[in-house]
Amino acid sequence: MHVLLVLAALYSVLPLVWLVTSSTKSLADFSTTSAFEFGEWNLGANLTALFTQDGGVFLAWVRNSVLYAVVGAVLGALICTACGYAIEKLEFPGRRALFALTLTGVLVPSTALALPLYLLATELRVVDTFWAVFLPLLTNPFGVYLARVYASAAVPDEVLEAARIDGAGELRTFATVALPMMRPGLVTVFLFQFVGIWNNFFLPLVMLTDPDLFPMSLGLYHWSTRANHFVQYTPLVITGSLLAVVPLVLAFVVLQRQWRSGLAFGSVK
Repeated sequence: MHVLLVLAALYSVLPLVWLVTSSTKSLADFSTTSAFEFGEWNLGANLTALFTQDGGVFLAWVRNSVLYAVVGAVLGALICTACGYAIEKLEFPGRRALFALTLTGVLVPSTALALPLYLLATELRVVDTFWAVFLPLLTNPFGVYLARVYASAAVPDEVLEAARIDGAGELRTFATVALPMMRPGLVTVFLFQFVGIWNNFFLPLVMLTDPDLFPMSLGLYHWSTRANHFVQYTPLVITGSLLAVVPLVLAFVVLQRQWRSGLAFGSVK
């Protein structure tokens, strides 16, 4: 078992190590050094070239990824948490059918929804705009399911009844009573949303043609296709990929305590 765990850890870590070592190399170093060997510390020159290539378009990709992922993850987590709370704690017609539909949505792969979303965006005339990518990212059936399970375990019905008896409306009860109790679950949904949006590739590929609207994932893909014919793009793609990993690592490091408690809540009674 330990051997399998070590192999799994190496399988996960070695690509990141390769990114770190390769980002320090010049084009000549790729042919004179091994895969996991540092180059002549060309990282500064690679970063300068990365941010100046094609008129500094990489900065626009960074900005777009931050907007898509951070704003989308915050709003998406709040929407999913509110939906999960409503399905679990509020009585309304069709509640069970709505939850069953949500579970069905979990089973549908996102790639299968790309073409219908593109057709809808065409009807709304938002193709090749920021909204064509941003709006579909605000919904996540798995996030709704996770929030519903967490609301069931973390929010006692007695507390909600006490808030209602004191005169609080449903919106205020959710915002001031239920949401603080669901904070670890909210952080967990946020992390799932953030990682999913940050790594999202297929939806921007379908929706966007303007390079100024690309997220980093799509922009680096276009550069990687050019690297087959123009080798000067190779260190740019590698360095950009390394920078694209950093926000994900930071998000998990900063929020790991809330995330771990959110995943483990309810496992022990």
